[in-house]
Amino acid sequence: MVAPALAAAAMAGCGGGVGDRDAPRDVAPLKGLDPQRFVGVAVQGGLLADHGYAQLVGSVFDAVTPENELKWDVTEPERGKFEFAKADGIVDFAREHGMRVRGHTLVWHNQNPQWLTHGSFSRTQLIAIMRDHIRAVMAHYKGRIGEWDVVNEAVDDTGKLRDTPWLRGIGPEYIPMAFRFAHEADPSAKLFYNDYGTERTGPKADGVYGLVQSLLAAKAPLDGVGFQTHVDAKPPPDYEATLRKFAALGVDVELTEVDVRVPDGSGAAALRAQAEQYARLVAGCRAVARCRGIVVWGLDDKDSWVPAAYRGFGDATLFDADLKPKPAYDAVRKALMGG
Repeated sequence: MVAPALAAAAMAGCGGGVGDRDAPRDVAPLKGLDPQRFVGVAVQGGLLADHGYAQLVGSVFDAVTPENELKWDVTEPERGKFEFAKADGIVDFAREHGMRVRGHTLVWHNQNPQWLTHGSFSRTQLIAIMRDHIRAVMAHYKGRIGEWDVVNEAVDDTGKLRDTPWLRGIGPEYIPMAFRFAHEADPSAKLFYNDYGTERTGPKADGVYGLVQSLLAAKAPLDGVGFQTHVDAKPPPDYEATLRKFAALGVDVELTEVDVRVPDGSGAAALRAQAEQYARLVAGCRAVARCRGIVVWGLDDKDSWVPAAYRGFGDATLFDADLKPKPAYDAVRKALMGG
């Protein structure tokens, strides 16, 4: 698994200048194929100016997730001064196309502004900063964003709480606090804990499971768990069993940042293996009643964060750099229909 800090840098820097590509107009959509689940895509707001990119996003998917536009360094670059124009563009696009929006993310240890990371704050001040940020962002989007990743990646790879400014400054209580602040800001929104590496068994998954148990025991307003699912195409662990284990706690589960990377320069066999992996992921979600949605992280290979984050790997999305659907796309579509 790529280090979270590298992942953050890669996500912030991926995508170049906006071209104007032509998308095929005969791509059969994914939306509506499974009435029990939505199918979404993470988007970069600036790329919506590319008419081919925008056409595919709006015609193929049920939902969008802003890749970076709702993160703290964008929405509150100066303390108490909020900027929503970049995220507003994505949310407006979604509303125009009848799509839902996943809000990502409110509290994270990466992609924070310097005033926050280099400031000297008391515990009381840091709690107020977190509360005020959550309230302001969620109030702005109340009624327009119905689901939020409230806390992101709070567990490290050993299964312990990650050493973050939030943990150091507030203590473990920052996590249930964040959920309570979010619920107060928008009682109708669905609130998720989101993390990577949890789709496979091991210390990380055990740590996240324990965290979810503790939040539920504390009666924190947690509605679901997001499994990022940045994976390769190797034979997988039992995705269905992992999702079912968490769902048995009484929460919804979603695959929130799916991509399946393959080695650079690999050929048709790797793309077939990738397609099979995507199909397994979709099938695993469909087998669990409380798995409510699947979001792929990035529309096409040209604009994917994967090459910058995983050296020697790429081509991780459903569309190639020319916006043509890959074998994985057909595999996902077939799996959504139970094939």
